[in-house]
Amino acid sequence: MESRLKTLPMLPALLSLAMVALIGGAAIVAALLYYFGRDLPDYHALANYEPPIVTRAYASDGRLLAEFATEKRVYVPIATVPPLVIHAFISAEDKNFYTHSGIDAFGIIRAVFINLSHTSKRKVGASTITQQVAKNFLLTNEVSYARKIKEAILSFRIEKAYTKEQILQLYLNEIFMGAGTYGVAAAALEYFNKPLDELTLEEAAYLAALPKGPNNYNPEKHYAAALARRNWVISQMVDNGYATRAEGDAAVGKPITIVKRDSDQYANYPYFAEEVRRRLMELYGEKGLYEGGLIAQTTLVPQYQKIAEKALRNGLIGYDVRYGLHSAPVAHIDAGDTWAEALGKVEHPAGMGDFDLAVVLESGDKRAVIGLIDGKKGVISYDKMKWARKKGVTPAKVSDLLKEGDVWLVEAAGEKDKDGDRAVYWLRQIPRVQGGILAMDPHTGRVFAAAGGFSYEMSEFNRATQAIRQPGSAFKPFVYLTALEQGFTPATLVLDAPFVFDQGPGLQRWKPKNYHGDFEGPVPMRIGIEKSRNLMTIRLASYVGMDKISDTAKRFGIIDAMPPLLSMAVGAGETTLLRMVAGYSSFVNGGKKVLPTMIDRIQDRNGKTIYGHGQSPACPGCGPLIAWNGQPVPDVADNREQIADPRNMYQIESMLEGVVQRGTATLIKDIGRPIAGKTGTTNDSKDTWFIGFTPDIIVGVYIGFDEPRTMGSRETGATVAVPVVREFMEKALRDVPPSPFRVPEGIRLVQINQLTGTRAKPGDEKTILEAFVEGNEPGDEPMMFTGHGITPVSDLTNAGEGVDTGLGGLY
Repeated sequence: MESRLKTLPMLPALLSLAMVALIGGAAIVAALLYYFGRDLPDYHALANYEPPIVTRAYASDGRLLAEFATEKRVYVPIATVPPLVIHAFISAEDKNFYTHSGIDAFGIIRAVFINLSHTSKRKVGASTITQQVAKNFLLTNEVSYARKIKEAILSFRIEKAYTKEQILQLYLNEIFMGAGTYGVAAAALEYFNKPLDELTLEEAAYLAALPKGPNNYNPEKHYAAALARRNWVISQMVDNGYATRAEGDAAVGKPITIVKRDSDQYANYPYFAEEVRRRLMELYGEKGLYEGGLIAQTTLVPQYQKIAEKALRNGLIGYDVRYGLHSAPVAHIDAGDTWAEALGKVEHPAGMGDFDLAVVLESGDKRAVIGLIDGKKGVISYDKMKWARKKGVTPAKVSDLLKEGDVWLVEAAGEKDKDGDRAVYWLRQIPRVQGGILAMDPHTGRVFAAAGGFSYEMSEFNRATQAIRQPGSAFKPFVYLTALEQGFTPATLVLDAPFVFDQGPGLQRWKPKNYHGDFEGPVPMRIGIEKSRNLMTIRLASYVGMDKISDTAKRFGIIDAMPPLLSMAVGAGETTLLRMVAGYSSFVNGGKKVLPTMIDRIQDRNGKTIYGHGQSPACPGCGPLIAWNGQPVPDVADNREQIADPRNMYQIESMLEGVVQRGTATLIKDIGRPIAGKTGTTNDSKDTWFIGFTPDIIVGVYIGFDEPRTMGSRETGATVAVPVVREFMEKALRDVPPSPFRVPEGIRLVQINQLTGTRAKPGDEKTILEAFVEGNEPGDEPMMFTGHGITPVSDLTNAGEGVDTGLGGLY
């Protein structure tokens, strides 16, 4: 009793001391809050959160063509996230999320107790979802007490400013989920190829397991750890009442199965995709492309693209095998019992594409037995490898080249061995020659397909859009068009004869010649383009003027500033395949300028259309809900630029039909539909071209070596490029009914003598139906082009001029 009485006077002192400590502690806390809270980022910026979102490009059939992103993210509002996904993440990351105010005090105490007691091998964290939002959006990943204090302060502020749903929306869209993905929606697509609303319990739990350490829980590398973490999340969901015990047990018993996108969901055409990427970069810059969340609807028709790529590869292979073997075996392995395992370890050469690797198991006179990676065996017969000449010498038997243990590239021939039931294969090598193909709608400029080489893996350079080469004779139609615009007709006689051009003092005289070195004398202008006569073309160019032809080249978008030199008339200028195809499109569409595009429409992240190719013109009287009661169909204005007379366009188209029917492109004439086009071959056969078209599609092909050199003295556009266009047309248009070329108003079709250009008479052996502008039809007398203009042949004879009148410096 006495001792208690002695302590009573000490109580005020103790209370005072406690009060001082409390005040001091509060002051310290206030000082810390002031010190660490004064320079914190403005958390109000979260209200305007626009994260980097993946930009996607889609093919015309809706399949995904390409994704462009620094962070592969698909933004989803919290209202569209299923409760199952939300419950999985809350169970895994912050079970008290809906009750705490930013910091989970009970969670911190619990984590400390568990970690210190070692009752669990897994270290337990105590950061709330709100703290993770504060760190990911406003702070750095620095590991320090200062950052944790700032994180706590911001968490309290964020909780006061935003609802729990808003905080959760920020978190679920921002978190890194591994495999380059950010946010739950992108992760669901990456790991399970599903939207969020199709995820199962075990799939949602696996996604919720990832934020703790995406690389540590990659099932392809750390399956056991990934499974354990996922199952822990499932157990937490059961404990928290988000799943029943039976549902949890069923989910725990299932494996983690990663599902990649099916090939039929993805249009894998990298040449086209890269062109789309470059265009998007042009329009919106790097940030807009990789972070803007754009949606680009492209013009790609996957069926056409697949055919185009295969046709180009076949064309390059077809040329390549004509010149023998230039490659060695890919590798050499032991052809014993373990050959399949050894073959599987051989590195695939770049560009092999749809070729296969095969090892020679047996080799004889007439065939070799080969083994493929899947363990199956096939046969290379002599006729499938005899092309492989070395220094011009054809192998006498299969075993002269194919040795046991050698690994070669092969391609299925689509037939069976006559002596057994094994598949027959071609011996293959990767060609050295390159090329490009492009298919387009000639009326709109929409590019259906574009491939820029044998393999994108070998070379990303797109020879369909980027290669600047000489078009050779493929340029000639623009010379003949210029002549038509100056009053010539397809029946005007032009002299096909040798001449020399004086280029000036000190310069060697230019002596152009026809491809075969022959001459036909005076023949109708049509023959000049059908048979690609160089001398006739140069005579025309000299008369109509190279300045006018340069203007034509610019007007049609072929060459912007072509020097007015006569050699340019026969294709010595430089241009791209894309420009040539666009220029030729005007021949088909009645003289309208075409602007090529690989993108139809672009939408921003909110779905608003921000770009449209060839925006629809005004259409008075149009509308989705207007009933038709017999009123006239609305007249929709054509906003394409008219760059040439439709009548002259049809005349050129008709002459180019003659190229296919009687001229240099007869290889394609029997495909069962109207087709027109022009071949092109440059000096020494360094570049070979063909641009062919029907009334509704145009296809251009260029083939040559990247470092220009001759392709061979007998190689031309007719032998190299035409077969590629033929293959494309036959396969792409197999189910498309043929249609005739459209004849514009003001054209008269007249039967004429093919050789003289005069009206056909009874008994004429060679006649054709020729297109003339009304009022310019031929008479009974041939009209001859001379250096003085177009004159009746009889006037020349009466004047004693003969037929070669001379053209300035031409003899």
